[in-house]
Amino acid sequence: MGGNQSWVTEFVLLGFQLSAEKEVLLIWVFSLFYTFSLLANGMIFALICLDQRLHTPMYFFLSHLAIIDMSYMSNNVPKMLANLVTQNRAISFVPCIMQTFLYLAFAHIECLILVAMSYDRYVAICHPLQYTVIMTWTVCTVLATMSWSCGVVLPLINMLLLLRLPFCGPQEVNHFFCEILSVLKLACADTWLNKVVIITDCVLFLLWPLCLILFSYTHILRAILKIKSGEGRRKAFSTCSSHLCVVGLFFGIAMVVYMVPDSSQREEKEKILALFYNLFNPLLNPLIYSLRNAQVKDALCRVLQVRSR
Repeated sequence: MGGNQSWVTEFVLLGFQLSAEKEVLLIWVFSLFYTFSLLANGMIFALICLDQRLHTPMYFFLSHLAIIDMSYMSNNVPKMLANLVTQNRAISFVPCIMQTFLYLAFAHIECLILVAMSYDRYVAICHPLQYTVIMTWTVCTVLATMSWSCGVVLPLINMLLLLRLPFCGPQEVNHFFCEILSVLKLACADTWLNKVVIITDCVLFLLWPLCLILFSYTHILRAILKIKSGEGRRKAFSTCSSHLCVVGLFFGIAMVVYMVPDSSQREEKEKILALFYNLFNPLLNPLIYSLRNAQVKDALCRVLQVRSR
């Protein structure tokens, strides 16, 4: 931490500050969502690995999305549940910083994987005859590797800038995990440089990826409207609309949290939106993308039939 002294050795996560009865209800609800999300994403990942017919670029990126969602949830939700059960809301300084870093890293990686998925759909629908030539396994591997690598770099810069700050109190983080904006408010120094990096982050990993995705889907929509077969048009539109639902939820919530001006009610809204990110979005991804997909259903049936023999 350089020459700066950090007097705070642990933080206190305030969470939602509800009555004991409501917290018991939240424990059951959050535990169920967490369990179902892990099972759904784990099943999707396993099916893609086991079934050769799912070894295509689209499902390759979906497998990465499943890994990201499981990791994303497991970074924050178990600690939140433990806090609700034990009522011990303290978290040490180093685990708090690690939680912040992993939260940002997985969010950045998911942004870039969603861009790669939109590019895959663009090539599949706008250039179907060249699809196998363009979307080779080398290209898919490079896109995935770049997503994971680039997704870690800027969060690492955020963490290094955060570690240079002194924290001398108060210790209370008004969130259910160590979210970067909530932690920054506790610093005993000017955080203007941190905020500049966060704004830059929003441009590079929110606005720019969203523009690329919208650009891809503008061309995709034009190509879909040119399809003469009603069945082909319906199938293409169904696949792409599900992707846009996930994109809209993911980028929309992130923009509200990090790009809307501060207000007196913002902190409570942020906690609710972050809860959606950590619990509901990882469950929606396999439901929207995969479990309603005929290929995934067929793969699941084949795996079950093999197991039952």
